[in-house]
Amino acid sequence: MVSKHNPSGNKKRSPLSIFAVIGLCCFFYILGAWQRSGFGKGDSIALEVTKQADCSIFTNLNFETHHNDVEIVEPSKPKAQVFKPCDVKYTDYTPCQEQDRAMKFPRDNMIYRERHCPPEEEKLHCLIPAPKGYMTPFEWPKSRDYVHYANVPHKSLTVEKAVQNWVQFKGNVFKFPGGGTMFPQGADAYIDELASVIPIADGSVRTALDTGCGVASWGAYMLKRNVLAMSFAPRDNHEAQVQFALERGVPAVIGVLGSINLPYPSRAFDMAQCSRCLIPWTANDGMYLMEVDRVLRPGGYWVLSGPPINWKTYYQVWKRTKEDLKAEQKKIEELAEQLCWEKKYEKGDIAIFRKKVNDKSCRRNSANMCKPRGSDDVWYKKMETCITPFPEVSSASEVAGGELKKFPARLFAVPPHISKGLVEGVSVESYQEDNKLWKKHVNAYKRINRLIGTARYRNVMDMNAGLGGFAAALESSKSWVMNVVPTIGKDTLGVIYERGLIGIYHDWCEGFSTYPRTYDLIHANGVFSLYQDKCSFDDILLEMDRILRPEGAVIFRDDVDVLNKVRKIAGGMRWDTKMNDHEDGPLVPEKILVAVKQYWVGGIKGNSTSSAE
Repeated sequence: MVSKHNPSGNKKRSPLSIFAVIGLCCFFYILGAWQRSGFGKGDSIALEVTKQADCSIFTNLNFETHHNDVEIVEPSKPKAQVFKPCDVKYTDYTPCQEQDRAMKFPRDNMIYRERHCPPEEEKLHCLIPAPKGYMTPFEWPKSRDYVHYANVPHKSLTVEKAVQNWVQFKGNVFKFPGGGTMFPQGADAYIDELASVIPIADGSVRTALDTGCGVASWGAYMLKRNVLAMSFAPRDNHEAQVQFALERGVPAVIGVLGSINLPYPSRAFDMAQCSRCLIPWTANDGMYLMEVDRVLRPGGYWVLSGPPINWKTYYQVWKRTKEDLKAEQKKIEELAEQLCWEKKYEKGDIAIFRKKVNDKSCRRNSANMCKPRGSDDVWYKKMETCITPFPEVSSASEVAGGELKKFPARLFAVPPHISKGLVEGVSVESYQEDNKLWKKHVNAYKRINRLIGTARYRNVMDMNAGLGGFAAALESSKSWVMNVVPTIGKDTLGVIYERGLIGIYHDWCEGFSTYPRTYDLIHANGVFSLYQDKCSFDDILLEMDRILRPEGAVIFRDDVDVLNKVRKIAGGMRWDTKMNDHEDGPLVPEKILVAVKQYWVGGIKGNSTSSAE
């Protein structure tokens, strides 16, 4: 409406008001410049507001163990689905190695003991309970020798393996004297004999494979020699052997030499051993020995103790004829020659073979060589009766695939996979930058959670390990890291083994080959961005909950939008969470979400649960 005092609708402004406006503009411009210079408090106030907005869910997230002190507080109005506890019968549930499903598959070549994961309609969508009375495992090195009975309440091995000194039950704990089927007097003496032939002490041997590991006492005692052993055994009649291994703080997975390739890259291990593992090495024209050869580094060692070695002494105990055992040993030695292995030692119960560093002096007699394929494309791939060729060399002294430095120098040395340009998009320079970045990240993690790097977190998993930078930055005798390379991502597992670390291929749309409650700390860098169009976040998080110990911790590093989805689901899983800014500040869209799994155990009846009593 036009004013009656100013029909034109235009009001003249006085020169004084114009100067006032100009003056105020100049004042605020100068004030803004002063604040941006770092002397004002505007930035700190804005930063404080940012910290208070969504990036501080729990002001004091506690990583310490509590047991009886922890109460489960269910939100009155949950924003997300609340996952209920599974029935207590699922306490030791292993989704891809369940006995009932296994028995539906053929027994030939141990197919029924391989991975057989449930279809979508059979997946559990609940939280696996810990057994009543569950306690935080003993810290390393005590955990090597003692395990709480309540955590793995299975006594059968104490009876079955009593004379072999595997495990004893005393009071409310299991004691592991360090014995094994072929070393009832202890693993140390056995390893000392191996070390008289194999250069274990000087760092030449760092990664080892134990096939049919039992309770992994060999791997447990190799750790004090600074050797990381990847131990595996099937989930079979020897109840909970891999579960015992992990409870002791020793790397292990559920696995078997069957009809598919082992989930490890070619030339991964510096040595491998079979201590009465009962694997039929001569079956299928030597296919299993050929698979060990595939994963054994040029210059690596293979140890065989048990049948048929020393058959003259044991043929009656083994209930086999002399002729049969003699023929089996001869066949193994013939296969070894075809693989380009030399027998270096045979005394008593032990035989040691060494794989040559290249094929220049091999006598293979038109051996059946494997056809070229992605040599590390092994996930669910059928094992073939063929010999994996050595990488080419230019001289008789060159180590095929590249020579490695001795550990610990090899941890940060440039791996041959990278120096030879075998990993797409990774140069020597970017590898070195990656190492610097992960040292920075791990230091930030330690500021968030002071228990990282201590014996409290013994069993650690990196779900998307990349070049192994996280594990390398964390390297310590107090812990070990299972470096997982997702099958849908870039294949970097060969690099990880060349660094003297261990790991495995896996698809996170499926259950991992381990028992519940086997890891103290899980690191998930970019996992959910990688899988957001592949499978349900719920399924991945429930699997993480299954393998995480009560009061264990998780570190997620991902885009903030992805982490908000993760945090919402975690809110229904009895996890406490806290969002943290990136080390470089709040403007970086990548954030760090930390979580702690609450302590709770299965109830006596049905699906009920209770805190520790």
